[in-house]
Amino acid sequence: MSARPAATRRTVLRGAALTPVAGLGLAACGGGDDNRSAALAGPVELGPESEVAAGGAKLYRDHNVVVSRGEDGSLTAYNTVCSHAGCPINKLDGTRLVCPCHGSEFDVTTGKVLREPAVAPLKPLAVEVRNGTLVAKPRD
Repeated sequence: MSARPAATRRTVLRGAALTPVAGLGLAACGGGDDNRSAALAGPVELGPESEVAAGGAKLYRDHNVVVSRGEDGSLTAYNTVCSHAGCPINKLDGTRLVCPCHGSEFDVTTGKVLREPAVAPLKPLAVEVRNGTLVAKPRD
């Protein structure tokens, strides 16, 4: 039998350091069993209509929805799950969404990709105001 060389301290530490990082990467890219990136199944109340100013946008992280309001008062809404790897997007910078996983960026007024690696736009949602409350739902 040939003797196998013993692992060095460096090899053991490198393996231990990389193992948790690899697991986190998979979870951040849509892996795992959490429901954070699930699509809307039905209507959800987001909050007061007054939260979205003309020319602005608001991110509703708990529902993976972003709502923007045009200067003319029109409302648009999109699902904020990144079309690249299914990561829930948690950063809104003005009217630009930034995905934490790989840096994709989206325009919240159009849903279009501003920065790759994503190439598909965000999924549009229907949005309306009911008794002063924004309500988003899947499009028919």
